[in-house]
Amino acid sequence: MIPKIHPSFKLNGHSLNYEGIMTVAYSYVKEGEEWEKQVGDFLLSWLDDFDVVTVKTSGSTGIPKEYKLKKQHMINSAVMTGKRFDIGIEKDVLCCLPLSYIAGKMMLVRAMTLGWHIDLVQPSTTPLKKVEKRYDFTAMSPLQVSKSLDDIHKVRKVIIGGGAVSQGLIQRLNGKHTQAFHTYGMTETASHIAVRQLYPIYEENYSVVENVTIEKDHEGKLVIHAPELARTSLVTNDLVDLINEKEFKILGRVDDVINTGSVKVHPVQVEQKLSIHILEPFFLSAREDEELGQKVILVIQGEKRDLKPAFKKLDKFEVPKEIYFLKEFALTHTGKIDKRVVLEKLFSDNR
Repeated sequence: MIPKIHPSFKLNGHSLNYEGIMTVAYSYVKEGEEWEKQVGDFLLSWLDDFDVVTVKTSGSTGIPKEYKLKKQHMINSAVMTGKRFDIGIEKDVLCCLPLSYIAGKMMLVRAMTLGWHIDLVQPSTTPLKKVEKRYDFTAMSPLQVSKSLDDIHKVRKVIIGGGAVSQGLIQRLNGKHTQAFHTYGMTETASHIAVRQLYPIYEENYSVVENVTIEKDHEGKLVIHAPELARTSLVTNDLVDLINEKEFKILGRVDDVINTGSVKVHPVQVEQKLSIHILEPFFLSAREDEELGQKVILVIQGEKRDLKPAFKKLDKFEVPKEIYFLKEFALTHTGKIDKRVVLEKLFSDNR
């Protein structure tokens, strides 16, 4: 299928129909910088006559994989987003995410589908620094938001995805005159299927978007039923507390659970407690231990210092038995901490 282009769609200030977009796409591919070539490649694949688009998963929880998404599912997702955040036609939006992954692709799909006026900027950790107008909507990673707090007022509504949002970052959004939301989703569902507001109202639980229902399986993992967004129901690796058929709270990933002294520790929950005190990038993991089976470890990007005050509100088995300070973390292509690479390097260096 060749998707329709909304007549109000603008790209970087220019009204473009099908032919205009194809011209821009070829120009990006032939003459653009690497990030612009990604834009061009996606536009060409979006406007071809195939029913699917090939996308890559981020690789944050394993080896990146290719996945074929139906264009109609992506269009459905765009419509749901427009309704959920009340972003109608001719709104000014900013795309500051790489087009190599689903989050960036969906910003363009939303714009072309809903008639937005979208500006593209080169993806960076500080994409709002040189922005000279106020946008109605954008999508950013937690790292981008944390590095852009002085400029976040340039966006009326921001959705944050691709990783956990620390309590410290939520507190620092206070007074920024921007509505901030945390999204939950994956490549296979064409971006987010659930949202929680962070500011000015704080919501602990995610609520699903329209036409999505949820349950949990016998292991406590979230199961997503989204016939308008995915071909089949999806069993995730996320352990959840199911509030009702529309709301849930993330407890952590089933493959991240640390069994220490027969006590199950969920790193996500502990990281949330620590994030008020630790502003640098960090994560919890585990190492084998003869006595406990597994022991909790903490890995921080930053200078060595005393962290005992940060541990005061942790339960006994949540307190890290070992702490490692590193100068720099390896990151995935989407800017998430590549825990697998970090740990492999850390413990190969310490042998």
